[in-house]
Amino acid sequence: MTHYILAIDQGTTSSRAILFDTKGTRVGQSQQEFPQIFPNDGWVEHDPEDIWTSTLSVCRSVLKDTGISAEEIATIGITNQRETTILWDTETGKPVYNAIVWQDRRTSEYCQTLSDQGLSEKVQEKTGLLIDPYFSATKIRWILDNVEGARETAKAGRLAFGTVDSFLLWRLTNGESHKTDATNAARTMAFNIHTQQWDDELIALLDIGDVLFPEVMDCSADFGVIDASWLGAEIPVNGIAGDQQAALVGQACFAPGMVKSTYGTGCFLILNTGDKPIRSDHKMLTTVGYRLKGEVTYALEGSIFVAGAAIQWLRDGLKLFSDAKETQSLAKQALNDDSVYLVPAFTGLGAPYWDPDARGAMIGLTRDTSVADIVSAGLRSVCYQTKDLVGAMAQDGATFSSLRVDGGMVINDVMVQFLSDVLEITVERPLVTETTALGAAFLAGLQVGLFQSLEEIEQLWTADKSFEPSMEKGTGDKLYKGWQKAVDRVRTRA
Repeated sequence: MTHYILAIDQGTTSSRAILFDTKGTRVGQSQQEFPQIFPNDGWVEHDPEDIWTSTLSVCRSVLKDTGISAEEIATIGITNQRETTILWDTETGKPVYNAIVWQDRRTSEYCQTLSDQGLSEKVQEKTGLLIDPYFSATKIRWILDNVEGARETAKAGRLAFGTVDSFLLWRLTNGESHKTDATNAARTMAFNIHTQQWDDELIALLDIGDVLFPEVMDCSADFGVIDASWLGAEIPVNGIAGDQQAALVGQACFAPGMVKSTYGTGCFLILNTGDKPIRSDHKMLTTVGYRLKGEVTYALEGSIFVAGAAIQWLRDGLKLFSDAKETQSLAKQALNDDSVYLVPAFTGLGAPYWDPDARGAMIGLTRDTSVADIVSAGLRSVCYQTKDLVGAMAQDGATFSSLRVDGGMVINDVMVQFLSDVLEITVERPLVTETTALGAAFLAGLQVGLFQSLEEIEQLWTADKSFEPSMEKGTGDKLYKGWQKAVDRVRTRA
């Protein structure tokens, strides 16, 4: 029987299911968007039931569309939007509040209080993270403090915490499995990346100790078996990783010094640092790249909150075009694109600024500014933000000869070429751009023997196109200085 791998890619704006064969070739895909909820300024939520139903729907659709049966699927890998926080009652199975999304800024005041208490050094030392609303722990605390009955349910031993992977796994296994992997745990601000354990001291400091935390596993592990009622047969789940770490695996960045950048809703640059965690002095994050057979590979990461979401806003908010595919031709038409800058700080600025109260701005507008100029500025903002990250990592001692890119935005040749120009390095785009889902499939396949080693996976990676810097020397630096001035205009803290 031919074996396939089903990858569940639960993202910020949509859920996808992709079927891969044992060569890492995509044989089918289904995708479904779901609603974004914005209750207040800087707040971002999802209905967990939308996450669940859209995930189940795309899994069923991809099987139906390809004619592949559940019995032909050897294993499932799950990858997910990280940090997004769900608390649910284990007796009823129902969430006690909406999922608080990674972009959400509602705990910024509480985070500032923690910093004022002198906890920044302790948090960074233990978790590799900075104190910020981005991470899960303060979101847990907010739900406990603000949702009626939540603390009582927690004290009764019935309130489970999970990032999206844990919630989906719990639902798929009908409550049999409450687990996560080391990469998702590392994004909670409650996990010690050195001991690879939940950190009791931090959990106590945050007063979230009554919540049920998931068991932390390797990225390739036996996570549980999904109930036959969902897809028609029992299927084991053998791979889990947060979306950015899954992309690191999907891009075969297995050697220290290799780096990838993913352009989805946000942008995330991850550098493999091997078996040694590197502490950043320039506001990058030290995190878990992946954990296999108990061995941790660490990474240095820069997180940008808004990348593709800026293009989505130009499409849906300003209605400048109807399809993101139009951005390439529009960018080619831009005439005044050297003076217009879009700073998409819709939910604050991420690395290296970490300014949750900053808000977006468009600077340099004139009477002859066109739709094409604004679209070009939106695309370029993603490239400038990447340069922010690369510059900060370089100050931490990292060197870059090339960058592997993936995500929905990188099909745009104009954007990727400008990225190469402004970074002044080679940018490689893989043949398979769904590297997040592919990484989850690789991790699951490793556990069940469909892939024997990372070396075998590395041989499956193929470049689609390489982009070399072509801009006149000095032009990129001049444009980037304009970007830095624009960012300074929206920052609220040094």
